[in-house]
Amino acid sequence: MPDMNEYTPELYELIDENGNKQNFEMLDAAELDGVQYFAMIPAIESEEFLNDDGELVILKAIEDNGEEILASIDDDDEFEKVSQYFLKRLEELFEGCDDDCCCDEECHCGDHCDCE
Repeated sequence: MPDMNEYTPELYELIDENGNKQNFEMLDAAELDGVQYFAMIPAIESEEFLNDDGELVILKAIEDNGEEILASIDDDDEFEKVSQYFLKRLEELFEGCDDDCCCDEECHCGDHCDCE
């Protein structure tokens, strides 16, 4: 089992439209229909975070004045499609195996398998 102290999150400082800075931890990234999307959560910066609901933030890469930036997704249909994609991927990643697990054969569940 990997040493939990070896985990170093991938952190990004983002600036919102009001100029406020906040650190986010990258959970996942994916390209869908030629667009790069990112799933993030606010980084742990205080003990108050432990009581937070851990809201998932989904952003997409766009080009602005020749520079790639991360932006919110304004189209409801696009947001729904991308958020469902990430929620399914994150659920599979962070949940353990269930009763229908393949562990009777060769396990493909990865590091999150709790059947062994």
